[in-house]
Amino acid sequence: MISLILFLIFLPWTGFSPSGSQFDPCEIYGKVYVESNPRYAHFRVYEDDSEAFADIIIFDEENTLYADEPGHWSFVDDRDFADVYIYFEKDRNLADFAVYYTDYASFAGCNR
Repeated sequence: MISLILFLIFLPWTGFSPSGSQFDPCEIYGKVYVESNPRYAHFRVYEDDSEAFADIIIFDEENTLYADEPGHWSFVDDRDFADVYIYFEKDRNLADFAVYYTDYASFAGCNR
């Protein structure tokens, strides 16, 4: 009984929930793994064709050490080395947020 009460008390402070109000896509950076199954992904992402409608402008870093600020992602092939797992959604309405890729590192970042 006591463990159930403690669980309910500390539940709001453990982890983060993408669907909750605390989620901010502009805080995502680092090593990213592209999931093939949406159930295993932290976020569902829509790749937008227009920079104006995207939530984040992404620069694909070749070196993972430079992916240290919002909008700078380094894609990894091994799931164990990733900081974030994403799934590319085909329908924008099902996605958590939209991204747009840029060729210039200085343009990367939050687009809100």
